[in-house]
Amino acid sequence: MSQKVLLTSKEIDIILHRLACQLVENHTDFKDSVLIGIQPRGVYLAERILNILQKEYKLKDLKLGHLDITFYRDDFRRSDKPLEANKTKIDFVVEDKRVIFIDDVLYTGRSTRAALTAIQSFGRPKEIELMSLIDRRFSRHLPIQPDYSGRQVDAINEEKVAVNWKENEGEDVVYLISK
Repeated sequence: MSQKVLLTSKEIDIILHRLACQLVENHTDFKDSVLIGIQPRGVYLAERILNILQKEYKLKDLKLGHLDITFYRDDFRRSDKPLEANKTKIDFVVEDKRVIFIDDVLYTGRSTRAALTAIQSFGRPKEIELMSLIDRRFSRHLPIQPDYSGRQVDAINEEKVAVNWKENEGEDVVYLISK
């Protein structure tokens, strides 16, 4: 098994700042917008984006939620081991809000489809957008595309994209892993 560095810590930082800037361009004061990190790994990206928006753009009263999609996935019954759900934390109303889903990797689109179903339990958003750090654009099973994308990666199906976050794995780096 070999691994190649796709993004270094510095490159990730540059991309995060660009993504935050794009959000400010499209959402200005975020009065009617909310950020939703898709559990488990989209939460790290969402928290980083929130931090940049607060510190560098001086935006206040931003709303960030965490959405667990475990039991909304169409493949959750196909596992041999019992699934452990993550925690959903949405302590605000999404009704008539512009929701920005945030996830680390957009691969088949199934996580995003599950998030679209799960968010309906919290109300009917006015609009939903999708942000991903990595877009594996040629691997889609569903017609889902990101509105905000850090980097597009053309990986064949046997290859895996691994995003490591300082908060979880001790480093910010993105790897392409081949068998």
